[in-house]
Amino acid sequence: MAEQTAPAAVVGDVDQKALDEVVAFTSELIRIDTTNRGGGDCKERPAAEYAAAKLAEAGLRPTILERTPGRGNVVARIEGTDPTADALLVHGHLDVVPAEAADWSVHPFSGEIRDGVVWGRGAVDMKNMDAMILATVREWARVGFRPRRDIVIAFTADEEASAEDGSGFLADRHADLFEGCTEGISESGAFTFHDGRGTQLYPIAAGERGTGWLKLTARGKAGHGSKVNRANAVTRLASAVARIGDHEWPLRLTPTVRAALTEMAAVYDIPAPDFDAPGFDVDALLTALGPAADLVAPTVRNSSNPTMLSAGYKINVIPGQAAAHIDGRYLPGTEDEFRATLDLLTGPDVDWEYHHREVALQAPVDSPTYRTMRAAVEAFAPEGHVVPYCMSGGTDAKQFSRLGITGYGFAPLKLPEGFDYQALFHGVDERVPVEALHFGVRVLDRFLRTA
Repeated sequence: MAEQTAPAAVVGDVDQKALDEVVAFTSELIRIDTTNRGGGDCKERPAAEYAAAKLAEAGLRPTILERTPGRGNVVARIEGTDPTADALLVHGHLDVVPAEAADWSVHPFSGEIRDGVVWGRGAVDMKNMDAMILATVREWARVGFRPRRDIVIAFTADEEASAEDGSGFLADRHADLFEGCTEGISESGAFTFHDGRGTQLYPIAAGERGTGWLKLTARGKAGHGSKVNRANAVTRLASAVARIGDHEWPLRLTPTVRAALTEMAAVYDIPAPDFDAPGFDVDALLTALGPAADLVAPTVRNSSNPTMLSAGYKINVIPGQAAAHIDGRYLPGTEDEFRATLDLLTGPDVDWEYHHREVALQAPVDSPTYRTMRAAVEAFAPEGHVVPYCMSGGTDAKQFSRLGITGYGFAPLKLPEGFDYQALFHGVDERVPVEALHFGVRVLDRFLRTA
């Protein structure tokens, strides 16, 4: 990276150009339609070329890699000043979920900037973070800064589906590019959570539930719809789906969730919970936490939600087979229990298999890296309370964990009250305030400079 003896005017800890670029890059990336419809129907290559060009302008040597033509991934390494230090992976995905333009206030791929807000699919999931990474790296090039540890930048394809063309492909076929990486950061953490009572929380993700997407298949006796049929595949499937949907999963508190509940209780002056006490009532604690419980409630138990049904071809024909899909999620250390429970709930007449499976993750909340993330947020949001949490869903950190990389969710945004960040993931009128992007690039820069 070239030295610069007269950097641009500094605002906070980054220059004005970085603040301008993070907004422009977010908008421009949104305008590149990288809709992932599943089944391989996506082309991330144009966005990969865009990101690679921005990195190359900063003096890096990005590599574009594809498992499937058009499914572009980008990897680049910034060499640190301490060759003995572990490397850090900073990654974001380039694909987005579908958006129906007729439902939106603006076109979802317009990248429109209006009233201090950037609109479009990917504004929070997660082209905003991609833009923060690019803006930060380019600012470092302008001022000649090098981090202490190597930083590997990765922009991935296919996160919104199976990750087979993205992080899974990179981890399985290009592990050498991530040599030395022991930790990583990516989406869904360090955003403002307003509790509606004047308190601001900044949850940093230190865990993810595992992904257990299931396909159920019921087989029976095909026949005429006018005749009694006790071996009706649809009936068998419907009964199993109802049992799964109605199942009350037992309480399972992981270390990350315990840390989250303990720190949140302290924020609200609630006595420290004794998780191992007989009769401990997690639901009472969640009630006491009020709206803030939304950060934790989905991760105190496993879950199994029916999402798709398929059977038959004609109303007066009983089919011999029926199928359903279940979105299952399981906490770290509970997959064996999850599988055994599904065996019981499906019963003898319905088979099940994993349609897609990925591991549950857990990261320490007492690590130097977590403390550095906390300090970076507190430097720019001293009024906020940083707390750990476990994601209810999953990210590319699952695939990178195959390489021994511990993942955290850290994509900082300072959001105004009433801005429902979590509802905008995969939602209509996805958008991000310009000031939130400015906060994000400042916090990301501070963290990476001190990590």
